[in-house]
Amino acid sequence: MIYELYYWPGIQGRGEFVRLALEEGGAEYVDMALVPEEGGGGVSAMMRFLEGPDVARPPFAPPFLKAGRRVIGQTANILLFLGPRLGLAPRDASGKLWVHQLQLTLADFIVEIHDTHHPLGGGLYYEEQKPESKRRSKEFLANRLPKYLDYFERVIVRNPDGKRWLSGSALTYADLSLAQVVAGLRYAFPQSSADALRACPRVAVLHDAVFARPRIKRYAASARRLAFNNDDLFRRYPELGK
Repeated sequence: MIYELYYWPGIQGRGEFVRLALEEGGAEYVDMALVPEEGGGGVSAMMRFLEGPDVARPPFAPPFLKAGRRVIGQTANILLFLGPRLGLAPRDASGKLWVHQLQLTLADFIVEIHDTHHPLGGGLYYEEQKPESKRRSKEFLANRLPKYLDYFERVIVRNPDGKRWLSGSALTYADLSLAQVVAGLRYAFPQSSADALRACPRVAVLHDAVFARPRIKRYAASARRLAFNNDDLFRRYPELGK
């Protein structure tokens, strides 16, 4: 099967969590955000599924994945579908549920990261909510960032099958997603992330191990891996914290 991934052009965003799974799993896929509009890709292709009258079960927002006749939305839901097919999830039902739970916790983490620069809402520009962003970021860096990283550190420590990954002895899509979150935090808040990760060395090691994997390393060095930027989920505004 050749998958089609739909997401906003020009940013990594939540689509990147799906891309990492597809890359690590060696899947054949088309990143429709990289296909020019005149070639049938881009925003126009995405809108056919979001707003088109012929889609019986339309996704609410990107990312979404077209897999044969299926159109699957929501990052965690897409990864729940892809995980077993790409060898990135446990085989047993309990293990699958646990990894899905970890992914949902990461989704909560991502929302809080996003809200450091958009605490009042995505419909407003950052410049329209700077005072609130500063206040939100201060609380996030002091309390929420270390709380989330400490949780994932404890999950790795308590993993009975190796204390390297979040679940079991093999890498899962949740490991890929956690590594991406760490990469994004290092971009957005380099000093604060370094300080927090000193107390969570296993999370830092997990990040390095993921981005050293051959397929992920090749992807990260390619033009397909877009750079972090200030139109994205992770943003670097020095006034919000170091």
